Amino acid sequence: MDNLLHIENGGIVKRSDIPLVSFDSFATILSEFVENDGYIVQFFALVEGDKNKLIAVVRNNQLFILSTEVGENFASLTATASEKFHMFEREIAEQYGIVPKDHPWLKMVRYHANYRGAPDAFGNNYSEDIPGNYSYFQVEGEAVHEVAVGPVHAGIIEPGHFRFQCSGEEVFSLEIQLGYQHRGVENLFTEVPLKRLPIIAESIAGDTSIGHNLCCCQALEALGGLSVDPGAQIVRSIALELERIANHIGDLGALSGDVAFNPPAAYFGRIRGEFLNLLQVLCGNRFGKSLVLPGGISQIMTAEQSTIIEEKLKELEPEIRHVCDLLFSAHTVQARFEQTGTVSNQMARDLGLVGYAGRASGIEYDARVTFPTESYRQLPANRNEMTNGDVNSRATVRKEEISHSIHLIRLLLNKAGETSSTTIMQDFTLEPDALIITINEGWRGEISHCLMTDAEGKIERYKVKDPSFHNWTGLAMSLRNEEISEFPLCNKSFNLSYCGFDL
Repeated sequence: MDNLLHIENGGIVKRSDIPLVSFDSFATILSEFVENDGYIVQFFALVEGDKNKLIAVVRNNQLFILSTEVGENFASLTATASEKFHMFEREIAEQYGIVPKDHPWLKMVRYHANYRGAPDAFGNNYSEDIPGNYSYFQVEGEAVHEVAVGPVHAGIIEPGHFRFQCSGEEVFSLEIQLGYQHRGVENLFTEVPLKRLPIIAESIAGDTSIGHNLCCCQALEALGGLSVDPGAQIVRSIALELERIANHIGDLGALSGDVAFNPPAAYFGRIRGEFLNLLQVLCGNRFGKSLVLPGGISQIMTAEQSTIIEEKLKELEPEIRHVCDLLFSAHTVQARFEQTGTVSNQMARDLGLVGYAGRASGIEYDARVTFPTESYRQLPANRNEMTNGDVNSRATVRKEEISHSIHLIRLLLNKAGETSSTTIMQDFTLEPDALIITINEGWRGEISHCLMTDAEGKIERYKVKDPSFHNWTGLAMSLRNEEISEFPLCNKSFNLSYCGFDL
């Protein structure tokens, strides 16, 4: 453990200061760390000269970093240490062709060409836009049948394939395959001018524009030596909480619809629009786009805007309380929510679930509390009482977080007299040979961006981690031994991002 370097959220680390250890030491240190309730924030590869390097950023109530060098393969930490590594190792194999030997479930993550242009670990050279063949997991038996859903879905939903192995209505296994969009977002970050980065960050996941762009801008601010006024931090924090409320409200409405309880679905749908409109009041865009820029915000929050937000919260809070009482007191709803799609606390810890999905299974972690940024150092934490890991717990946690976020916004509005000024997308240079990690609690959970600059201050590696990267496997586990008809309900209780995953 002595080799782990303690780092700060949003703090610059010189690349030469990152500890470099043998792979055996690397594996031992990380294995012991995750066994002691540690979690993976980032685990990725890069090439330095002719060396393949692996970098791991891990957390408990602090952040640490460690690196090692490997050849064309390495002993899988998924196989020897923890399931928490499994998605990261598959991503390393796809992006760099570095094979995690004995990985128990090595398959494609996103199907796009690896960054080195060579064949990946699966033998694909991507000369054609067709992924290599992949054999889905199968359960043997006369009564077993297979149900395949997607990747093309009705309406505007993004592509994702769900493969169920069932006996009658009971689901033995759900395998989820994503990565059909070939976006190449991380590579794009290293190729465009700095002024384009916030625009790209806002587009990683459309429902998380504030969360992802905040991580991006905080990293650029630290590397570029930019300061942010206290008033701008308040506006950023308000925007992040409005984004959280709008999405939780929308999902409670969708859950109502999935159990055919239409009155709350209609109420929640209308209320969600009200919170999106408050983001528009704040910055002129219902999803908060263009508000957050490196160095601050594009628009000051005026006294009039503050009053509009405060009055609307006063109007909407009793309505939210009323419709939540309607939803959560209906015995027909509880019959569907309770003991459905359960992810146990141990399973959640083994998988490294984050956000409301983790908190609903008894993992208290909230990045706003553990690694606070912006105005969160002065704000109170929230506690979740319903932690049984089922649909009811995930829905209840959302209800609790809506109330908590409204309380936070009120506290922030009372501080709105702090000094603030607007900024524009300015020219600045980044510190060379540096690494920075930024973490924020998006509405789905922990968002993390990692930037590495080269000797000239150019971005050499940009790593994005959406909370859905951790939580899709949790959805798959929630369907074990459930009826297949419960899939829409379980799916919406997680409501994970396709595009946030498909970078």
